[in-house]
Amino acid sequence: MGGESVVLAAAGVGYDVAGRTLLDGLDLTVRQGESVAVSGPSGSGKSTLLTCLLGLIKPQRGSIQVAGVELTELRERALARHRRTHLGVVFQFGELLPELTPLENTAIAALLGGVRQRDAYAQAEELLTELKVPFGKTPTAQLSGGERQRTAVARALINKPALVLADEPTGALDETTRDEVAALLFSVPQRWKCGLVVVTHDATVAARADRHLALAGGELIEARGAGVRS
Repeated sequence: MGGESVVLAAAGVGYDVAGRTLLDGLDLTVRQGESVAVSGPSGSGKSTLLTCLLGLIKPQRGSIQVAGVELTELRERALARHRRTHLGVVFQFGELLPELTPLENTAIAALLGGVRQRDAYAQAEELLTELKVPFGKTPTAQLSGGERQRTAVARALINKPALVLADEPTGALDETTRDEVAALLFSVPQRWKCGLVVVTHDATVAARADRHLALAGGELIEARGAGVRS
């Protein structure tokens, strides 16, 4: 991974809430083409970490750079623009608009990023085709769980982000669909030349990552039994 550019550099990140330290001098570097899984018990700070990496909350200490830009120094409008351009997110339940088609759900992310309507829909159709998602007139609410998550991955990728963050992306899926979505998700860094951070409780999913880290005591450490996958 030495030759690939750094897409995420978090250093000394600290965050306290209600007298409790959730993140304590946390460091995390992710390179283009690399996947990292983060696990840990409920309440360990995983959601707080993701929220900091997205720039939705500002850590009280430390530095977070995404695509070479320091998030903690950006004003709200510039931060939102940087987020749209350089970050993609996949949530546990997709967070898609159920009444829209997969094509519309995917294209809307490009439209919000300033892409012309014709181009946004063309890019969305191409991406959904590659990810094997039906994009006819069927509302997203009527798709299977796996199809909805594939749509969520397409939406996360359409603006060609430097970094994709996924929060329990397979947590609501059955075992077979989980494996299919996980295989797709962990193919993303190499296929789309980005970095990937996946928060998951599922050891089977985490094992697919290039690195599996555990959040403990506010810091990231190598998960027991984890190593670089072959």
